[in-house]
Amino acid sequence: MRYSPEKNSHTLDHFAVFSDQSNDSMKVSFMARAMVLATLPHSKSDELTYQRKNGYYTLTMMANPQFGLPYGSVPRMILAWLTTEAIRKKSPEIDIGKSFASFLKKIELQNGGGKRGNATRVREQMMRLLTCSISCIYLDKNKGICEGEQYHICKSFQLWWNPLNNKKKNFLTNSKIILAKDFYDELIKSPIPIYFDALNLLRKSPLQIDIYVWLTYRFSFLKDKIFIPWKLIKNQFGSDYADDSQGNRNFKKKFIQALKKIWLVYPAANVSPTDNGLTLYKSETHVKKKQANKPVDN
Repeated sequence: MRYSPEKNSHTLDHFAVFSDQSNDSMKVSFMARAMVLATLPHSKSDELTYQRKNGYYTLTMMANPQFGLPYGSVPRMILAWLTTEAIRKKSPEIDIGKSFASFLKKIELQNGGGKRGNATRVREQMMRLLTCSISCIYLDKNKGICEGEQYHICKSFQLWWNPLNNKKKNFLTNSKIILAKDFYDELIKSPIPIYFDALNLLRKSPLQIDIYVWLTYRFSFLKDKIFIPWKLIKNQFGSDYADDSQGNRNFKKKFIQALKKIWLVYPAANVSPTDNGLTLYKSETHVKKKQANKPVDN
């Protein structure tokens, strides 16, 4: 039995507005492929090392002890914006601006101060993201193949903002990030086109963001249906769930709930959850090829 978006009649107004938009009118953004094959942490952890597996592919993140690992929806939104800016400008040097409020507007977050406001949260997650190191390993023991890449997201950064100081909103020097060459080359070579508006609607759940980006990536090359057991799905997405029968059930339930939300913004995603896993059927990517190949505007 296949689920369908039509069964979700309790659609919120903002999802309905998104569904009514013409695809040509929506902003095309991009996500780095390395961050799609295996995902970032969903929630805060005291650990300094994080690992996710996707088949033969393993992503390992190592945090700077001063800041910790990035987690949640915010670093995903930041990554999408950075990737899109790098592609738009065809340059690893990204000008973020003199105002923290203006940057929050770019990633479509309101400027709220205080220790728990958006400004503080974004600054914290940006520091976590920009200071961690990443290892991507492809290991197929049966074929005797082992390939790997080690990199940081950025080579250097200058952030001239103090989100807790509302009196000084602007500086004479622009804040900027210079992406690391290896990371820049990777995202320029094989970026995943997405809609930033879709990320924005799904941002309350990093799991929803991860599934949305992963599905449109998989559908970009899927030629026939494929079945993926829940165990493999959980290895890739289920970092917050215990490795036991209860944890497996909880993950499956949350994944299907997330999938129903994703269908509201990406109804063409032809996916069938069953007791044993997911079947993906050949589907259109969310961003059509003609849009993905257009120059990216501000």
